[in-house]
Amino acid sequence: MKRCVDLFVKKTKDYGTAWRILRPSSLTDQLYIKAARIRSIEEKGVQKVEDSVEGDFIGLVNYSAMALIQLKLNEDTPLEMKPAEIEPMFISEVEKARDLMLLKNHDYGEAWRDMRISSFTDLILQKLLRIKQIEGNSGKTIVSEGIEAGYQDIINYAMFALIKFEESKN
Repeated sequence: MKRCVDLFVKKTKDYGTAWRILRPSSLTDQLYIKAARIRSIEEKGVQKVEDSVEGDFIGLVNYSAMALIQLKLNEDTPLEMKPAEIEPMFISEVEKARDLMLLKNHDYGEAWRDMRISSFTDLILQKLLRIKQIEGNSGKTIVSEGIEAGYQDIINYAMFALIKFEESKN
């Protein structure tokens, strides 16, 4: 989580909050592009652009947190926000996702540790397709969790992948 927050803060200092111009549906599409790239590399076994897959998982965490922030801000909120103003919002969103992960880990007994990174990729893509469907339904669901829960799950699946990457280095 620290790596994700650090990168978000540095990019905010470089670019400001230009990402705020993106509607939640555009952030969903950006997430889809990153997840699709990861799956493509997993399937081909080769990549031609040096951007790391691990970096894409960090991007999945960060863009999901940005989407969660966008869902909470109203139209009157200025596009450009100070890093000191947006950073706590970002940290709050990743911490909420982490807290949810800890609750689920209690019930599931950390079953994710026996999963493959490629399964996390597939689950993220599934969540994104569900989010796109809900967005197409104007955010309405009948019995399903909403968009926020989907973004939180993406954060957690991406975090699981990042933990597995880190563990494989040690």
